[in-house]
Order: sequence, then C-alpha cells, then structure tokens
Amino acid sequence: MFVLPLQTPQCQTKPYKIRTISFYNVENLFDTIDNPATLDEDFTKNGKYKYSSNIYWDKIENLSRVISEIGLKKTKMSPVIVGLAEIENRSVLEDLINSKNLINEKYNIVHFDSPDRRGIDVALLYKENIFKPLDQKAFEVRLWDEYGKRIYTRDQLLVTGLLDGELIHIIVNHWPSRRGGQLISSSKREKSAYVTKQIIERIRAEYKYPKIIIMGDFNDDPTDISIKEGLKSVGSLKKLNENILFNPMEQMFTKGFNTLGYRDGLNLFDQILLSEACISLNNTYDSFKFYKAGIYNPHYLITQNGRYIGYPFRTYQNETYNKGYSDHFPVYVYLIKKSNFIVEEN
Repeated sequence: MFVLPLQTPQCQTKPYKIRTISFYNVENLFDTIDNPATLDEDFTKNGKYKYSSNIYWDKIENLSRVISEIGLKKTKMSPVIVGLAEIENRSVLEDLINSKNLINEKYNIVHFDSPDRRGIDVALLYKENIFKPLDQKAFEVRLWDEYGKRIYTRDQLLVTGLLDGELIHIIVNHWPSRRGGQLISSSKREKSAYVTKQIIERIRAEYKYPKIIIMGDFNDDPTDISIKEGLKSVGSLKKLNENILFNPMEQMFTKGFNTLGYRDGLNLFDQILLSEACISLNNTYDSFKFYKAGIYNPHYLITQNGRYIGYPFRTYQNETYNKGYSDHFPVYVYLIKKSNFIVEEN
C-alpha cells in the first residue's frame, strides 16, 4: 500500500477524528440481465464473457472486501464516503452494500442513471450515521464526434452534505476513455474538465470558501492538460491558493506510482483533488483538514505473475474469468479534525 504523507500532526494533546474518503473504479459491475436500452450484452450468460450469477456474486464479494478494508487500519472503520465508477444501476449498488462485508457498515446510495451507451454510471456510497446529504445533482457532459454525432458519456455527480456536521461538496467523475489514442481523444476529457470546473465555480458562487473534493477516473494522469490546466491543479501545497485545486496524486505519479496499467504503460488515472479550504495549513480551529493521500494496493489486488505482473488483478483476462477484483486500484484521502490542530508541509 502506498501512502503519501503530506502533512504531519504537530500536537497530540486533544482527541481527533480521522475519516477516509475513497474512490474506486470497480471495472464493469453489471448485473446479468440484458437491458435492451444499453450495450450490456457482453455481461450476460450468453454474452462475450459468459457472465453468470456465480461470477456476479463473486465480484460483489470481492469488491465489498476491498471497500471494507480501505482505511481500516488507520481509522478502525471502512470509508465514510466512497465514489464509484463503472456500475450499471442502483440494483448492483444495493447488492454491494448488502453484502456480508458491508451490511453492518450502514451505507446508503446516491445514484442517477446516465446516458452512457454501455449503461455504466458513477455513484456515491456514504455512511448515513456520519454523512448527511443535503443536495444531489447530475450534470450532463455533451460531446460530439467529428461528424456531428452525439457521444454519450457518464454524467458528473455532485453531492453536497454534512460530514460530522461540516459542509462539504463532492464531485464524482468518470471522464471519456482514450479510445482512438490519447491525443485524438484529449478534447473529450478537456470538455469534461470544463464541466467539472463549471460545477466548482457554481459552488464557489453560492458558498464562501467551500470545501470541495473532486474524485474520479479521469482517464488522464495528474500532469496532463485536462487536469493541470482544465481543473487548475497543483501538486505542491506551496503553490496553492483559493482558485487552485491541490492534487496529492501528482507527487505519487512523478515518483512512479500507478493505479492501472494501460496498453503496456502504467498510469495514475484515479485521483482525488481538494480545494484550498480542505488544506488551510495555518488554521487552528476544529475543522476537517486534509491529512494524507494513498493508493490502496495490498498484495491480493496485484497480479503476481505473467505478462501483467504488478498490474491490478482484474476480473477478466481477455475473455477468461480471472477471479480478480478490478483493473484499477482504489485511491483515498484521510481527513482529520482536531481542536488546536496545526499541520505543516513536510
């Protein structure tokens, strides 16, 4: 497991709360039922992957195990908030939170169906005894190809709520893929970044100095134009200001860490970014602040042999059921809250 320690507590005289917020692309969490309105035929009994009920329930159990363990050693509980990508519908989310690994965690769901042609969406799970949603919206990303034909992709999800009584805003993304090549497809992700930036500006217009957390599978790395310029992000706390986002995954990426393998290369597409109000190094009042960021990649989530050694241990290898988890590692941040808690950059 890789953890990036960007801040260190300077005093330990009073109790503190630490909460995990996570994001996980769960790689094609489909049910086994053919939906005639979407392109989900591959994930049916007679489809390309021979996707049976047994495989589906194996995947539910595998994913629920991962989610239950993220942040567990540090916080003694599973994540308070989990953003998800590549889920088909609310039904699979209900099966996930009611699985034996998560049933006692008391998760609830925020989900909207998006116009994606494959039928995959983003969603948010939250512990309803700790986080209280106040508002939830889906924002459409409208794209067209070079012939003027509409490209249907995932909506972006905004959830505003109270984390232990403190107002935060969470944006969950799954930007368009690199199909056709990075350069050719880059404009689609730049447009997605524009939509995310508009959501952020909408929040900033309504709330003074808001705490905003942007998470997702961006299909771009932290140093790509859609992230650096589109979202206006920096990887150093020293360059942070009120109009710029902090991306703790940028330092991880420059050090060679990754969340997936793509076309024989390693990438860090899965990221969590934070507004300056989530950092505030000099504040001493009792309020949640960013503490650490990490990639959750224990041994069992990593392919141990063969051509893809070191890559995430995915559900399928080509068209063969691999008994794995996902083709992405989850990412997470810790938020910490303490009276007279002062942090500084290492």
